[in-house]
Amino acid sequence: MAKNKTTTTDDDVIEFIHAFAETAQKQEDSMALIQLMQRVSGHPPKMYGPSIVGFGNYHYKYASGHEGDAPLLGFSPRKAAISLYVYTGLKEHEPLLSQLGKFKMGKACIYANKLSDINQQALETLMKTTIDFLTTKYKL
Repeated sequence: MAKNKTTTTDDDVIEFIHAFAETAQKQEDSMALIQLMQRVSGHPPKMYGPSIVGFGNYHYKYASGHEGDAPLLGFSPRKAAISLYVYTGLKEHEPLLSQLGKFKMGKACIYANKLSDINQQALETLMKTTIDFLTTKYKL
């Protein structure tokens, strides 16, 4: 079975932001996301793999036998857009997306060009809903 890429590391989050976020805007947005996600989750930032800043942790196990750890919330300041790992993907949570602002959906995340494109209040609600769902599902 393939090794999970999203294991936690001891890499410094701030050093990562300064090295990986290619523009001043992405660095600024990343620092704001760190503050927001830490406040909402109650967990400090930690690196997950080489490029995801995560907050909190849960252990998952699929029917296939694949298992691993993942952050409750997270983001990555990628070149094309900021990847936000803040959404459950559940159909009943889709209405929360209507107030979020300007973004694109991926399979496992939300892509935003810049944080100012996103409604901060809607993002916070989405994050809290995600944490509540994961906490219940994985009995945290």
